[in-house]
Amino acid sequence: MMQILQPSGWARPKGYANGIAVKGGTTVFIAGQVAFNANGVVEEKTFAGQFRQTLQNTLAVLAEAGGRPEHIVRMTWYVTDKREYLGAVREVGAAWRELIGRHYPAMAVVQVGALIEDGARLEIETTAVVPETP
Repeated sequence: MMQILQPSGWARPKGYANGIAVKGGTTVFIAGQVAFNANGVVEEKTFAGQFRQTLQNTLAVLAEAGGRPEHIVRMTWYVTDKREYLGAVREVGAAWRELIGRHYPAMAVVQVGALIEDGARLEIETTAVVPETP
């Protein structure tokens, strides 16, 4: 169902895929998620803590469609501070491996001036394809 697109002779990317092709299934579009708790409040202050909560929120929405982490095909991360992101990359990687595993979708990380939600350090928008059940 899912094919990683890696042009011949290109260096392998670290932590993402250059592209993914998918056949069949239900496409799920997940709105930009931030580190809200169940009450819609951003409690976490650190980038790594917000990243973990944002991933958990993303996976909760995906689960509503019957999806799992390995069904994610694309993510766009919006961060407010590139240096803060780079400084937290080790903790971000640990949270990723714990919650997503070793699955790496096509991704982009974009630094933005601000996010709409006060206190949010990042927002992640996701697309997934959940396989059809036989």
